[in-house]
This record gives sequence, C-alpha cells and structure tokens, in this order.
Amino acid sequence: MLDLQGKVALIIGLGQSGDDSWGIGAACAVLLARQGAAIFGGNRTVASTTKTQKRIQDEGGICDVMATEATDSESVKNLIEACIAKHKRIDILLTNVGQSQPGCPATMSEATWDAQIDLNLRSVYLACHYVLPIMERQDRGGVIVCISSIAGMRYIGKPQIAYNTTKAAILQFVKATAVIYADKKVRLNAVVPGLMDTPYTKSMAERYGKNYEEYRTTRDEQVPMKRMGDAWDVANAALFLVSDEASYITGQKIVVDGGITSSTGRA
Repeated sequence: MLDLQGKVALIIGLGQSGDDSWGIGAACAVLLARQGAAIFGGNRTVASTTKTQKRIQDEGGICDVMATEATDSESVKNLIEACIAKHKRIDILLTNVGQSQPGCPATMSEATWDAQIDLNLRSVYLACHYVLPIMERQDRGGVIVCISSIAGMRYIGKPQIAYNTTKAAILQFVKATAVIYADKKVRLNAVVPGLMDTPYTKSMAERYGKNYEEYRTTRDEQVPMKRMGDAWDVANAALFLVSDEASYITGQKIVVDGGITSSTGRA
C-alpha cells in the first residue's frame, strides 16, 4: 500500500528552521521518498534543506533541491522546468509555503496584508498555474496536495486575519480546481493541520511575544487529545492523499487536529 515507486514529487517548502524537530514540508519529503518517490524540492534557501536532503539520500532516496522564491513567477517556472528536464514528469505536487503575522483588519498594515496574500496564497496559485498543464498532458495525470490550516476554518485564539483568510481561500481553491480538473485525471486535495509542534511553532511564539514553554503548554491544553500533533501526522495524511489508494478522492480536505475543530472548547 501507499507505493510511490516510479513517481516524481515536486515539493515547495521543505526546509528546516531547527535541528530538534521536523517541519511539515521536510517530513512530507522524507515520507514520500521512503515510499519510493523521487523528490524535487524548491525552497527559499537551499542551506535550510540540508537535513531533509541528507536524510533522504542516506536512506537511498533521490532528492534534488533548488533555491526558489515561491511568490515569484519566473522562479517557480524555473523550478518546474528543471524538474521536467531531469525527470520528464511531475506526478505529485505538494505546496507547503506559509506564515502567520499578527493583526486584525484595523491594525494590520497594508504591506503586511499584501505580503501574507503573496506568501500564503499566490505561492499556491503559481505552483498550480505551471504544474496543472503538465499533469493534464501526462498519461496518468497527477495529484496535488496543498497544506492549509484550521485557522482557515475557525478562529484559534489570536488575531491573524491575513493568515485566516488565505488558509480559507486555499480550501476553496482546491475544491473549485478539483472539479475543473476532475475529468483530466488530476486530483487536488488539502491537508488541514491543527496545532502542531514544529520548529515554526517556536518562531511563532516569538512573533506573538510568548514564552515558548508556556505557549506550548497552552496549545496542548486547547486540544481535546491534550497534545499538539507534529509534522509526521501531517505527512501521513499527505501520503495517503497522493497515493493510488486515494484515487477516487478529490476536492476534499483531511483535518489533522486532535479534535479541536470538533470541540466547543469547553470541558
């Protein structure tokens, strides 16, 4: 099951910001490689992908990485053309670029709003813009997984209006595009992480002026399962969605959140 032998996975956003735990894109890359996929990655800095690439190569997998600015059309196009030049196809696209900045509509600056729209939403559009025509031409089509967030489904306790908006937009982007491409052998789905303990969580605590240990404890308590998830929880869901076992699933989302979006938040 979940065999990806002979498939090529293009992953945008597979870097690591710390050595003590795994980020979502990095875990997805490693897990897909373990199932046989050749990984071709795009990341803002190549240096931060060293841990990901080394793990894959040490385990006998294939992983190439290019410096890519996910919000720049030419940069994304170059990444995709390089992947095609090497592998001749793209069977899987996984988009994992995003960031949260604090602010409500009254306090967030226009510059921050625009930057968040670019990073969280334009990055998804650009990747799909260039990959969808390739997948449509391929004999076996392809599959796209976009990483969203429960912040696109509900308010999760802090003002981050641009992040809320863009992560919600990704879900509708996936649903609408999935219908458009349903008869072209191209599937699109989303994974929706809840409160995750990743290197990004630590940087987010700093951005919101929180003590990390207290921030982590608070987040654990918010989840009905009383613990945050991690990057591998998200990667496992992504692996299922890109596999042939999910061949009749499109336009959907898998919420990986320990039950938080099903809860009222009260005991």
